[in-house]
Amino acid sequence: MDEIKNRNDIPKDHTWAIEDLYASDEAWKADLDKLKHMLPKIEAYCGTLGESAKTLLSFLKQQDALSISLDRFANYSMRKADEDTKNTTYQGFKDQTTGLYVALSSALSFAEPEILAISESTLESFYEKEPELKTYRRYLNDIRRKKAHILSNAEEKILAAAGDLAQSPDDIFGLLNNADLTFESVSDIEGNRYPVTHATFISLLQKTDRSVRKAAFDSLYKTYEAHKNTAAAILSAQMKQLNFFASMRKYESPLHAALDSSNVSPQVYHNLIETVHENMDYMYRYVRLRKKLLKVDELHMYDLYAPMVAGTKRDIPFEETKANIKKALSVLGDDYTALLDEGFENRWIDIYENTGKRSGAYSAGCRVHPFVLLNYKNNLNSEFTTVHEMGHALHSYLSNKNQPVVDSDYVIFVAEVASTCNEALLMQYLLKNTTDKKERAYLINYFLEQFRTTLYRQTMFAEFELKMSQMIQNGESINSETACRTYHDLIDLYFGKEIVHDAKIDLEWARIPHFYYNFYVYQYATGFSAAIALSQKILEEGAPAVKAYKEQFLSAGCSKDPVSILKDAGVDMSTKKPIEDALKLFGSLIDEMDALASI
Repeated sequence: MDEIKNRNDIPKDHTWAIEDLYASDEAWKADLDKLKHMLPKIEAYCGTLGESAKTLLSFLKQQDALSISLDRFANYSMRKADEDTKNTTYQGFKDQTTGLYVALSSALSFAEPEILAISESTLESFYEKEPELKTYRRYLNDIRRKKAHILSNAEEKILAAAGDLAQSPDDIFGLLNNADLTFESVSDIEGNRYPVTHATFISLLQKTDRSVRKAAFDSLYKTYEAHKNTAAAILSAQMKQLNFFASMRKYESPLHAALDSSNVSPQVYHNLIETVHENMDYMYRYVRLRKKLLKVDELHMYDLYAPMVAGTKRDIPFEETKANIKKALSVLGDDYTALLDEGFENRWIDIYENTGKRSGAYSAGCRVHPFVLLNYKNNLNSEFTTVHEMGHALHSYLSNKNQPVVDSDYVIFVAEVASTCNEALLMQYLLKNTTDKKERAYLINYFLEQFRTTLYRQTMFAEFELKMSQMIQNGESINSETACRTYHDLIDLYFGKEIVHDAKIDLEWARIPHFYYNFYVYQYATGFSAAIALSQKILEEGAPAVKAYKEQFLSAGCSKDPVSILKDAGVDMSTKKPIEDALKLFGSLIDEMDALASI
């Protein structure tokens, strides 16, 4: 059985440098007390923000200072909790951090109503009296555009106090999914045993031994089936809390509330679903090609990750991944690759899986430096996951470096663009540097999978999330039956008739953590479309496109609304065109793959 080590047995060089945040737990606890004492200083500004330019500026600076302190504090507790979700000490740290954020939200609840109460003429005079206030103009305008959705001081305080309850569905799902659920190990035809975990599941579905794929699929979903009612109750609670807050803030729907936080029109969300629906034939062609190349009488859901090209899968150690990434991203300039070196050599990354470690991968854009969580396996998928997360990391690093605190944190709509652009550049580098037709076919297979899993799959997730939200809005019940039935219909729509609809796939919704991220998943698909467009511009236009990408996008933070930031970099996401162009590329890759396989 492949060994999964305990946290204490992982070599230090393979872990992130958590000590760059705090040298010890005691130092973190000392800052907890300091942060608690900062809250009364914030509350002391209540009732004063409209008095003078000097007072408003002082408050905003105090808020920035608190944000910087919280960034270090929260990253330590969250990263430590993710190292081992079974460690109750750090789960306790995480709970204390959540509690502090709720207290801070309550303490700050007066701010937005008071800022809204300042007249336009008064605010303009404030900018003249205190020119430093102009740094906050974008931030203040962003608050004021939401005027219809900001309540009175007392009402804002109540909603802020409910923040801890609002976080509960995500917290409960995380503990159930990462700490409590276990899956039966599986065997191959030779009797070798393989553990089934969140981190190993996809790699097991990529095995050429079909019996292992089926066994892993059955093992995972057997566990979720045993907990389907609990999973549905958690999902229902999530949708109810989103609907409650959207309703209290007088939004048309939770979707409108979620996208308004990023200043993105809901039409962008609907454009994505509509465009994918209009181009579903590409997906059906892909399914037919997969069935043909796997040479199976029936294509099953557990066959979707199996490589369509035999004999090309190879071992890719982490050192090789680092080298490939640096070469692929050299098109972005020496300054960019120097930052990659900084991350690789100074332990920004927690590389390998250990027992209890949070599943998946992410980048946390801490101001000290980014922290990247991986569960690296020596395969192509992990290589692309690494380049993806380093895209996030350098986006955060450059935005933090080039923007004031108030404008440094880019919004979620653009969060997946830099990461996916990195993936596209790596793919183009690997394709350019192979002359082997089988290897080229293998890489195209992987690229096709990015389209399937990002553009189609994430759009399907987005549609499921929207449907669940609408059910709650309409007074309908979310339970395991209604969730599975909705998911069943979407599987039929997105995959067509050329694949066997294995009943267990209807439970897939129960294991997706992104359904607790408040309409986040659609941005993987829109971000993928934008990233494909940007990567093509970088490779085709060279220096001007690279300059625009680094200066107008990677370094922009949230200095403008996200659609405008992307437009400055050369991509207009207010239209369907980037999505349509990406889907056309998908179609051409299907054609090339079919031709290569016929040679």
